[in-house]
Amino acid sequence: QVQLVESGGGLVQTGGSLRLSCAVSGRTFSNYMGWFRQTPGKEREFVAAISWSGSSTWYTDSVKGRFTISRDNVKNTVFLQMNNLKSEDTAVYYCAANWYTYTSDYRRWGSWGQGTQVTVSS
Repeated sequence: QVQLVESGGGLVQTGGSLRLSCAVSGRTFSNYMGWFRQTPGKEREFVAAISWSGSSTWYTDSVKGRFTISRDNVKNTVFLQMNNLKSEDTAVYYCAANWYTYTSDYRRWGSWGQGTQVTVSS
C-alpha cells in the first residue's frame, strides 16, 4: 500500500507562487502521479499529471503556462510549482498515484493524500 503526504500549501497573494510537495512511501513509486484540487460543493478537479520518466505531462487548460509538475524518483517525491496564482486556484490540493494509466477522472486514481489547503487572496 502506498502512502502520500502533501505539504507546501498556504496563503499567498494573487500573482504569487507556491510549491507543493508530495512524499510517497510504502511501495515503489507509482508510474503515474497527479495533482487534483477540490473546493466545497464541487467535484474533485484534475490539475496535472506526470509519467514515470517525466517525459509526459498533462495539465488542465486553466493552469497551463502557470503550473509545472515534476518528480524526483530517487526521493520518491512529486512537486507542483504554481506561479502567477489566481483567486480561482484556491482549493484543497490532493496528490494522487496510479499504476496503470493516466486519466483526468479522479475516480480512476488508486491512492490519495490527505490534501493541503491553498488560499489565494486578492
